[in-house]
Amino acid sequence: MGCFFSRRRKPAQGGQLPQQQEGAGQDAATGEQKAPQYSWDLRAKVDPKDYTFSGLKNETVGRLPGKVAGQQFVIQDCENCKIYIFDHSATITIDDCVNCQIFLGPIKGSVFFRDCKDCKCVVACQQFRTRDCRKLEVFLCCATQPIIESSTGMKFGCFQYYYPELALQFKDAGLSIFNNTWSNIHDFTPGENNWGLLPETAVVQDYVPLPSSEELKAVRVSTDAAKSLIPITRGRRQKNSDESCLTVFFAGDYTTANARKLIDEMTSKGFQLVQTKEVLMKAEDAHRVFQQSALEFIPLLEKGPVVALEFNGDGSVEQCQSTINEVFSGTKVFVSESKASASQDVDNFYNFADMQMGM
Repeated sequence: MGCFFSRRRKPAQGGQLPQQQEGAGQDAATGEQKAPQYSWDLRAKVDPKDYTFSGLKNETVGRLPGKVAGQQFVIQDCENCKIYIFDHSATITIDDCVNCQIFLGPIKGSVFFRDCKDCKCVVACQQFRTRDCRKLEVFLCCATQPIIESSTGMKFGCFQYYYPELALQFKDAGLSIFNNTWSNIHDFTPGENNWGLLPETAVVQDYVPLPSSEELKAVRVSTDAAKSLIPITRGRRQKNSDESCLTVFFAGDYTTANARKLIDEMTSKGFQLVQTKEVLMKAEDAHRVFQQSALEFIPLLEKGPVVALEFNGDGSVEQCQSTINEVFSGTKVFVSESKASASQDVDNFYNFADMQMGM
């Protein structure tokens, strides 16, 4: 039997009437009327103070894995601080911070820096934006095109970080380790040289050191590029060779492991990983990207997103083909057929992927 409310009762947020839970009505033992319980009574109470760092000076603070668990977080008015968020979050805003060193674990939505200066950061997010900032140095993983506005002296490098919980946090935040447009910056203040790239030799630990507090040391962090959860890409840096090769892995139980294995094999031989992408494809996309090979791969597209890798270096096509034949002989993989066709393969795939992701 349904519950009826008088017309005077205001609907809950979003226009929905509150759900009355079991337990409202008469107590069977005493016959007394019990107070009704509503859905908001049963939710865990969130204290904003648990998700805020404000007004700190010369401190090392952070949150351990599991302590943010997808909530929003605010960092504001901090100076000379080391701040570590070792968990995934919904969104993060950083306002009026000076000379801070900041690590931010995977952010499902946006991270927004405002009125900050002289900060060094490691950040993973869906959207990255700055406004009225000066001299930020950021090792970034960003699924969409990073945006800066009214900001100067900005420097960007590729995210390089590892700790055991990080992979699951990326998954919980809905982020792919292969979607990283860290160097494709959109500057809303045109005509100015407001940003650049960090040196290729830049080491994360020299910018954002490992945490020194006993509590945060429990997180087993590595900033070794070889252990990074995110593949290290060249991004928009100038390529060393006019030969690139496109390789595409199709969805399956070992797609991520296979892609990482090929990256290890190729980079160990001196080839450079330029960019990576994970994206869903349809049959019509396959015809555009894979051309005459499309019919072979179309049935594989229904299983899930593909992972594409661009390698660069003289002989990269031949080496990719050789490695795939030797190491992945039982796996269907698209690989450029020749140096002549490879450049078009790369353009076809990444133009399609950028359109898919709205970039």
